[in-house]
Amino acid sequence: MLDNRPTRILLGSGGIATDERKAIYRDMVSEHFQGCSEVLFIPYASHQHDDYTSRMQEFLSPHGPQLVGTHSFDDPVSAVLSAEGIYVGGGNSFLLIDELHQNGLIGPIRERVFSMVPYLGVSAGANVACPSMKTTNDMPITLPPSFDSLGIVPFQINPHYHPGKIHFVDGDDMTQHYGESREQRIAEFHRVSDTPVLGMWEGSFVQWDGNRGTLTGTATAFRKGEEPLRMESGTVFDGAICHV
Repeated sequence: MLDNRPTRILLGSGGIATDERKAIYRDMVSEHFQGCSEVLFIPYASHQHDDYTSRMQEFLSPHGPQLVGTHSFDDPVSAVLSAEGIYVGGGNSFLLIDELHQNGLIGPIRERVFSMVPYLGVSAGANVACPSMKTTNDMPITLPPSFDSLGIVPFQINPHYHPGKIHFVDGDDMTQHYGESREQRIAEFHRVSDTPVLGMWEGSFVQWDGNRGTLTGTATAFRKGEEPLRMESGTVFDGAICHV
């Protein structure tokens, strides 16, 4: 069952490659974790836990929060239950959700988030904030015991969303890729589920307070049986991804 208690959740699509996006990311993350002396970083979406934690600390710059990797604790559950802030990094969602289940962290993370501990999830870390991981883009490199995720937001997220078909450079030519678009994939999801989906464009963020979300950047809202709706920065929406 989903919970609409107050939360302090920040979700990012990823694609934080430009100087402008890096500045927005650093400012939002610093503000989100203001007052936290340390933030527990969960690097399970990658196999390289030490390296990943170090790279993310460097990316945040010296002025960002101090990250401590979950893997550095003998008891990751206790680490979560005592964390001042939680940051779940991006990578492969199948690997991430498998590790979260195997380490018994789904319940403890939910408990802390609904106790108003700030949560940041980027890319795969945003995907697993949803009721399930079924709207990931990732290759199933491992089989988790369940696709059930944290369920700390009442909608699904498709990170790195882009509209239309993909074109790529092939020598001197621009060539179309004929695989399914993200919109088609989300339509497939809606054949088996009624849960709304937020397609978060690159560099976008959502701040979720338990009842309402505020968008920074661009996103596309998908509700079963309705046309997709493009949303711009500053849009405020509810759990059904309807404007409020």
